[in-house]
Formats: sequence, C-alpha cells, structure tokens
Amino acid sequence: QCTNGHLMCAGCFIHLLADSRLKEEQATCPNCRCEISKSLCCRNLAVEKAVSELPAECGFCARQFPRSLLDRHQKEECQDRVTQCKYKRIGCPWQGPFHELCVHEAECSHPTKTGNELMEILDEMDQSRKKEMQLYNSIFSLLSFEKIGYTEVQFRPYRTDDFITRLYYETPRLTVLNQTWVLKARVNDSERNPNLSCKRTLSFQLILKSKVNSPMECSFLLLEGPYDDVKINPVIYHFVFSNESNETDYMALPIVDSVECNKLLAAKNINLRLFIFQIQK
Repeated sequence: QCTNGHLMCAGCFIHLLADSRLKEEQATCPNCRCEISKSLCCRNLAVEKAVSELPAECGFCARQFPRSLLDRHQKEECQDRVTQCKYKRIGCPWQGPFHELCVHEAECSHPTKTGNELMEILDEMDQSRKKEMQLYNSIFSLLSFEKIGYTEVQFRPYRTDDFITRLYYETPRLTVLNQTWVLKARVNDSERNPNLSCKRTLSFQLILKSKVNSPMECSFLLLEGPYDDVKINPVIYHFVFSNESNETDYMALPIVDSVECNKLLAAKNINLRLFIFQIQK
C-alpha cells in the first residue's frame, strides 16, 4: 500500500516501478499520485488476510473457493485440472481433464507398441534430453580450466545524451583474470519506447578495457547474484578479445520472461555474478 493506504497487487506494483524507470519518472500511486517505491510502500497484512478468504474462480472447473484454498484445489483436487497420461515417459502426448484420465489410459496405444516403435520414440526423447545435458556438461568442462575468474557485478541505470534519451545500464570497472572489464546492458535492444511494450528483454555486452599482448579467448556467462530472486537460464557465450576487437556484440540476458525483466527494472540496481573462463591453447 502507498503512504495514503491505497492498495495494489505485487505484480502491478513491480510493473509501475519498471515503467517509471523506463520513462525516467518518479513512480506514483495510480489513485492519489503520491510517490511510491520499495522503501515507501509496505504490505497490508490485514487486507492480505481478508483477500485470502474472498471467493476466487477455479481456472478449470469455474467453481468458486476461498482464495487461500484455490491453489491446492487446482493442483490436487479439481476433476477438470489438466493432467498427462502415465505413459508420457514412453512418448504418449495426451493431455486432458483429470476425470478423463482413467478412460484414456485404459485405451492408450503406447503400452502395446512394439519394441522397435518404442525405441524410436525413446531415441527422440533422448535427443531432447541430450541437448539439455550438453549445457551442464559444458559448464563442468569449463570448471576444469586453469584460469577461471568470477565476481559480483552491479549494473547501474544511466541515460544516453541523445535528443531522445534511452535507458541503459553499466557496471563500474571490474578486475577478473588480472584484466579490467566493463559490462553494459540495454532494454529491448534500445527500441524507441520500450515502456509501450508488454514484452521486455535485457541484452548485455562484455568489454575488455585493458590492453593485452595477444588475443584472449574466453568463455563467459552471467548468473543471478546471491541476493536476487530473478530467474536466469545459464547460457555460455564465447569471444576472442584483442586490442582491435575488445567488445562483444549485445547478447540476450537469458531471463525467463518479461515478469522477471520487470523485477530487474524495478530494482535500484541489477546485481548478477559474472564468470570468465580463459581458454589456453
């Protein structure tokens, strides 16, 4: 709630803070226009308790339950909740309401497939799983490198000096592997009005600020910091740094969705952790 007691849900509150960051304005309460921020606003526990007892509609069966009981109903009790066949592990793609599950499983053709048919299905599933495991195997391989460096990084918001200013982020200079680096980030690849877009992304580039005697081949990745709850999917990037080519292209910061992006934009600073692995010939 704002200082005057007007209420907003957590999702809208974060969205308002993110919008104010993009528009370079002070965030205000939609009702009374007083200033709002994470330090000025607070939870209203009495209202949260009251809301938890209000009726809410199940997204599957459309029946109403107290909000505090809705999550359990939708996950465990609702006869119309979406479920999957128990033979999913051998390739059955069926999804449907829970009350139809028994009928489907009794008629499912997958248990009667031949060994060769099942092997083809499992091979396809193995290929999908293999792609997932390649990333983690690559990370474990990088951890065996002789030269590894990591540090906490803090992206701070700034504005460009153009006629139409744009928001961008930059870290202070940081030292990793005895070299000086800077990270920059931008919103929606610096489109003109990212505040008008519901889809929001962040991209970043890594810049080598110190001089090197020979090209420096590196793999690197950004992960969430120890004090943030933002969800980032690990992605390994690769670049050869030299005095003539000292900055990478802008690459997607692999956050899960626009909601997570709004969390970052709403924060005063963005805190992440940078890992750099030097590849030696």
